[in-house]
Amino acid sequence: MLSEYKIKNYDFKLICYILALNFIGILVIRSATNQDMGMVRRQIIGILAGLVIMAVISLIPYQKILRYAPAVFVISCIGLILVILYGRAVGGATRWIVVPAIGQLQPSEFAKIGIIIFFSWYLDRKNKKLNRPGIVFMTLFIALIPLGLIAAEPDLSTTIVVLVCILAMIYSAGISYKWIIGAFAVCIPLGLLFFYLLQYGMIPFLHGYQAKRILAFVNKTGYTDLNLQQNNSIMAIGSGQLFGKGLNNNTLASVKGGNFLSEEQTDFIFAVIGEELGFVGAVVVIVLYAITVGECFRLAGKAADMKGRLICTGMAVLISFQSFCNIAVATGIFPNTGLTLPFISYGVSSLISLYIGIGLVLNVGLQKPDRNAEEKYFSFRKGDLQL
Repeated sequence: MLSEYKIKNYDFKLICYILALNFIGILVIRSATNQDMGMVRRQIIGILAGLVIMAVISLIPYQKILRYAPAVFVISCIGLILVILYGRAVGGATRWIVVPAIGQLQPSEFAKIGIIIFFSWYLDRKNKKLNRPGIVFMTLFIALIPLGLIAAEPDLSTTIVVLVCILAMIYSAGISYKWIIGAFAVCIPLGLLFFYLLQYGMIPFLHGYQAKRILAFVNKTGYTDLNLQQNNSIMAIGSGQLFGKGLNNNTLASVKGGNFLSEEQTDFIFAVIGEELGFVGAVVVIVLYAITVGECFRLAGKAADMKGRLICTGMAVLISFQSFCNIAVATGIFPNTGLTLPFISYGVSSLISLYIGIGLVLNVGLQKPDRNAEEKYFSFRKGDLQL
């Protein structure tokens, strides 16, 4: 199989975009941690390990990997269960486990990739029967297993990211617009009811701090103390103006240097980018994400089969939605969450898991493209519009 691959088909552009994000991440992590070289070294090791794993996976036909998709799904769920039973609390959240000889891992990061692998396999198998009610409800039931386990950690933000990835893959697999319109018809009134009950603390699956964060976003004047982090983040980004204050800026005039932000190296790293690299630096980061996601979608469009298209779609949505959420929190568009900025925020688990997914995307690009895939997809969709 390796002899069929051609080096010219290897998507080095995608790797360059990601390495550019990694490079920015190392610079900003070094600054955000006051030049803590221990954290910087761990991040660099994570990048190097991720690159090696990515290279190996990119040369293994994804069709072979997807044969073990059910086992990958089960292992992902077991990892999430271990967090609930034996997880280690850090910063008030229990999302990590300690693995002997490896150290601290965050299973939900690897579960994201495991779920993309599983649903690429599952939706491909059920493609011709996807619009049958039994298959639709079975798909949702299966999805609820990892979603429920992640939510139980609790990790509402990651739950939402995974849900969006699954829904995007279901759409890409060819779910009828009849189901989509029906889902909106149900979800809109349920959403209104959710916000009404939230005011009275009547949402059983939300923890107190989660409900308060959502209420603080809706009613900013009534929960000023809970919006302090985001307000400081917005102030930091604005203070950077066009070209920023420069890296490693620790003056008291700096929002970061004045210790007005927490988790600068992870959740609020975009605030450091805005303050120290300015509007120009922030735009460069956003453009890098845009072309990275665009490249994943381009590979999805020429994938050799449905499985390949779903892998690329899942990774594109994961990177785009998670990066959007992180930046939206830092700029006050979304309620405060605990999501990292892909390929930039500090976190070895996040880095390696993302590189595993990128390895699969690269392998999709190495397969012989289906030149009629786009035409077949849209002709298939045309029938859905006839309600």
